[in-house]
Amino acid sequence: MKSFQYFIVFIAIIIGGCSNGIETEEQYIEIQKRIGDENKYEDLREITDNEQVQNVKKIVDDIVWETAKVNMVRPADYKFVFIYKNPDIQVKVVLYELWISPNNEQVELVIGAASQYIQLGKDESAELFEILTSGKLSDQ
Repeated sequence: MKSFQYFIVFIAIIIGGCSNGIETEEQYIEIQKRIGDENKYEDLREITDNEQVQNVKKIVDDIVWETAKVNMVRPADYKFVFIYKNPDIQVKVVLYELWISPNNEQVELVIGAASQYIQLGKDESAELFEILTSGKLSDQ
């Protein structure tokens, strides 16, 4: 009987140690698209599929950001934010602004609050854009 109790405690420790609070919470991404030439945005979509959320998270987490205060010639084409939600609180963590390059091959990302900037490569740009908008970057 005592070995069974140790086994239950062991399993409880393993399960508790492997769980991360953020993974058990609802996590999604809100995306907005600029309308017209002004700094006005409309809700485009929410990504609630965990695999897609994690793919976007991996892309932005793997970026080696440049510290730079940028002054873009136009407002961002898109804005997106990760939202972590549990029954007690809803938290918006970081606002990402996304610009499409003139040749529609790459995207530039800015985290304005942290003065962070990056221009993604063509493959990463296409992947990120497709997940966020359900469209092809080359069709823009």
